[in-house]
Amino acid sequence: MNKPKYVYEFEEDLLIFEFVSVGIKGSIRKMITYSYTGVENVYNLGFGDLNEETNEIDDLSVTNNGDSEKVLSTVAATIFDFTEKYPNAMIVATGSTAVRTRLYRIGISNNLKEIQTNFSIFGFTEQEEWEKFVVGKNYEAFLITKK
Repeated sequence: MNKPKYVYEFEEDLLIFEFVSVGIKGSIRKMITYSYTGVENVYNLGFGDLNEETNEIDDLSVTNNGDSEKVLSTVAATIFDFTEKYPNAMIVATGSTAVRTRLYRIGISNNLKEIQTNFSIFGFTEQEEWEKFVVGKNYEAFLITKK
């Protein structure tokens, strides 16, 4: 995506990414992980503030640093890198809360045309079925695959 994003660091296997959000609340370390789910080629995308004591993601923290678009663009950029290394990967993403899932849906909707040039995206419905993503429809989770 051609939107401002943060420079990020990553481990060689491209399963863990880190960057620093800079905004009205200061500099806050963020972490993105791709965790194998145990289902062939399916990875869970985890994202949130980095808890420096545990070195784990705090996906319930509310930062409100004023840079949410830049943060989401950074997360999206890691999807490009991850799927370049793992082209058969299917990435499942959901927010840790309903509000966050809604924010992800809005971000996907606002960038859908651009996303669809490289990826197929699906939404998990209340009927517990995957369907091609539809703008304006609520979903429980999202599935992203490289075209």
